[in-house]
Amino acid sequence: MKRGDSLMAYETEDHETWYCFPAINSSCIKGKHSRHEYNIMYMFFSLLSAWTVFLNLLVIISISHFKKLHTPTNLIILSLAVADMLVGLVMPIEAIYLIEMCWYFGDTFCGLYSIFFAMLLSASLSNLVLIAVDRYVAVCHPLLYPQKITMTKTLISICLSWVFSSTYKCSVMMSFAWGITDLIVCFIFPCIQIISLYLRIFYVVHQQVKVINTLMKGGKCVNEGSVRRKSESKAALTLGIIVTVYLLCWIPYYICSISGVSSTTITVLLWVLHINSGLNPMVYALFYPWFKKTVKLILTLKIFQPNNFTKLQLS
Repeated sequence: MKRGDSLMAYETEDHETWYCFPAINSSCIKGKHSRHEYNIMYMFFSLLSAWTVFLNLLVIISISHFKKLHTPTNLIILSLAVADMLVGLVMPIEAIYLIEMCWYFGDTFCGLYSIFFAMLLSASLSNLVLIAVDRYVAVCHPLLYPQKITMTKTLISICLSWVFSSTYKCSVMMSFAWGITDLIVCFIFPCIQIISLYLRIFYVVHQQVKVINTLMKGGKCVNEGSVRRKSESKAALTLGIIVTVYLLCWIPYYICSISGVSSTTITVLLWVLHINSGLNPMVYALFYPWFKKTVKLILTLKIFQPNNFTKLQLS
């Protein structure tokens, strides 16, 4: 794996060079840290990986187990959680390379790993596009939502997004021209779609909230449809936060990767993308009451009780 071109040779105080493979002097230069530094770095990345996997696993179990949560929106959130959990599972591989400055897993696995990780990032962005479309229809065209957005259509869309991400990334040919094409297809175009949809959503949300607040201040009865629109608006704002955080993590990485900045900066921004996979469940915990309730049932093992379905009240 040709990832050592940007590494600086490390020499000990005795001017002894450490190689990734001691028997091969032409191998990459190994990084050298004190035992204390090794322990801290391995502990940090191990906890980060476990945290990401654990939180996203809670989301997956919650939505999969509780039938009341089987909605098109939550189905997309489930798909996003799967992608984030897989990112958490492969974090240790990237961490070992970062700490050791050596790739011990061979050229073949290097290629597979690069494709797999790129596929996960592409799938995550595809899921965010689906979330934006789902919220756009729910907020801007609420009467059409039950017909336009169904569980079956959503499941098919999710499957197609994963298939596209897999086949597209498996056929890549790394070159400058391909890098530009990949940037447009996998990042710029989806981002334009997401931002355009959410700008429209936030405009409609603003107008709807103004109408509802005016009715409430005037002492008029707010019907069920208005309450539902307010709930949909809240969901759109919550998911909008997730999309915004994701884009704030992605945009600097893409800009720096094509502008030729130092490898250290790229590494830091790459790990920001990793950390983002553990942030989404925290957003759910802050804004979704159902997530707090399901987590409590899961952690107290009440999920195995036959009456747990009736205990979950969505709001």
